[in-house]
Amino acid sequence: MRFAEFSAGQVIEAGPRVITESEIIGFAKAYDPQWFHTDPAASAEGLHGGLIASGWQTCGIAMQLVVGAALQGSESFASPGLAYLKWTHPVRPGDALRVKATVLETRRAASKPTLGILRWRWQLFNQQGQQVLDLEATSLFDLPPPVEPGPPDAPDAPAAP
Repeated sequence: MRFAEFSAGQVIEAGPRVITESEIIGFAKAYDPQWFHTDPAASAEGLHGGLIASGWQTCGIAMQLVVGAALQGSESFASPGLAYLKWTHPVRPGDALRVKATVLETRRAASKPTLGILRWRWQLFNQQGQQVLDLEATSLFDLPPPVEPGPPDAPDAPAAP
C-alpha cells in the first residue's frame, strides 16, 4: 500500500500464519535461548505447561504479516520505535496467528514535508481469538514533495480584433 492509501480508523487484517514447534525451538536457540522456549520436556513441567514462543519471534511474525498485507511495495523505509509492546498470552506450537492493524494517524512531518508518519496499533490473535501481542508502532515513509498550489488563473484576455 502507498502512504496515501492509509487513513485513520482503517483496519488491515492478515493471516493466519501457523507456528511450529521446530520454528519456536530454532528461533529460541538462535536468539532467546531460555529453557521454556527450547526444551519441550522441561517446559511441560514449567509454569506455562509446555513450550512457548519467544515474544521477539511473535513480533517477527506480526511484522511478516504486516509487510505482506500493507508495507510491501510502499514508501516505508524505517521506524523510530514503539510506543508500547505487550505480550498478552503465550504463543504455542500449532497456533494460527492473524494480525489486525488499526491506523491511528497519518500525517506529513511539519518540519520535513517529504516525511510521512503513520501511527498504528498491531494486535496479533491466535485461532481461539486470544490476543497474544499488542503494540503501537510508528512507520516512516519517504514521500515526494507536496504539490504547491499554483497562482490563480489570470482572467481571460480580451479576444484580439
